[in-house]
Amino acid sequence: MSEPNQSENLFAIVVHPALRGDEGLRAPEARLEEAAGLAAAIDLDVVDTLIVPIQKPRPATLIGAGKVEEISARLDAHDPRPALVIVDGSLSPVQHRNLEKEWNVKVLDRTALILEIFGDRAQTAEGRLQVDLAHLDYQRSRLVRSWTHLERQRGGAGFLGGPGERQIESDRRALDDKIVRLKKKLEEVRRTRTLQRAKRKRAPHPVVALVGYTNAGKSTLFNRLTKASVMAQDLLFATLDPTMRAIDLPSGVRLILSDTVGFISDLPTQLVAAFRATLEEVLEADVIIHVRDIAHEDSDAQRVDVIKVLGELGLKDDDSRPVIEALNKVDLLGEDDRLDAQALARLTQTGRIGTLAEPVRVAISAQTGEGVDRLLDLVEEALTAEHERVTIRLPSPFGAARAWLHGRAEMIDETQSGDDLIMTVRLSKKTEGQFFKQFPEASAATAEELSERRA
Repeated sequence: MSEPNQSENLFAIVVHPALRGDEGLRAPEARLEEAAGLAAAIDLDVVDTLIVPIQKPRPATLIGAGKVEEISARLDAHDPRPALVIVDGSLSPVQHRNLEKEWNVKVLDRTALILEIFGDRAQTAEGRLQVDLAHLDYQRSRLVRSWTHLERQRGGAGFLGGPGERQIESDRRALDDKIVRLKKKLEEVRRTRTLQRAKRKRAPHPVVALVGYTNAGKSTLFNRLTKASVMAQDLLFATLDPTMRAIDLPSGVRLILSDTVGFISDLPTQLVAAFRATLEEVLEADVIIHVRDIAHEDSDAQRVDVIKVLGELGLKDDDSRPVIEALNKVDLLGEDDRLDAQALARLTQTGRIGTLAEPVRVAISAQTGEGVDRLLDLVEEALTAEHERVTIRLPSPFGAARAWLHGRAEMIDETQSGDDLIMTVRLSKKTEGQFFKQFPEASAATAEELSERRA
């Protein structure tokens, strides 16, 4: 069967199979709407959508024969006839092949659709490698014996040789070879990222990672905080490749802000594996900001999906890393809901450090800027919670050391003492160690110097 190309129509029908007992936190209507949004993300024109209740999955076609015929009739009713049916669920290779034969169209299941979107969105060489690897892993699981004319008649040696190599085995070996090559390239990428992270650890700028469900507003918030111009649209998976920028908090503390790929329910395992090198940036972050679309009807379900993916990456509920939930898009709420969101957020702002299970929350609008200043305050509180007050003596000339501290520590006081400079700052143990390693001529102020200053 030929695949749709740019010269053919790009009309599609989206089908959501609603398996009884598998409703979860989302209504079938919401799942269908999200699937249609995914289709729109790669410029497909969705001409029809429907929910198909399923009592028990059919091994051959997933859905019942009657619904298969109904969807075929819906396809025939459109002029031009859609060339694509998207099934918002997981199809086995046999189900996939049978449905394509019954409907005479190209069929994509949810995993294939998300892979198509990622393939369309990837901009960097690393992103394309990751998508290619995920595609190949998926294709390998789809190999079915669709032809036999290329099989060898006899394999092995002499008369005892059994059947020769089948075409499917040749295809699988070719895919395996490609997968091995891509994994080697991605391993090089992973090593490069590990070196980059090691450099960032040596440079005492903390890393703050933005995570969240796709289209929650991460890139809009990233752009507002960094004055950057990362693509931000009302579109699922508008951005894919991670972006990092340095920003300065109001106190002058500099940090690295990282914008990561958006998550989604039932994120294909191939993508989680392929994008692990990228998503590991989250695991290395000093603070995680979970951006939530609080105006979305499935906001709670989306939160569960994000936490699930973070768990797959290795971030567990008992992780001590500070987590802040940014309840985004409050500008889209009605007045009562807006006040409720703000009150919910304030109740969590008790001075404690938030966790994945019990985050500190703040109501914001990345679009209008409402609440963003408070978000930055909470980030600074999280970063400086374990900072200690230290008084340091800098011998002359002290310009470089003074500038280093001004860029990385919270300034409390500085005074001249003869030719030396006495500075009182708040900083972490890690940053303190880095400072004294880089400037061994500096020293902690003596008790006599501290008493002289108090006098």
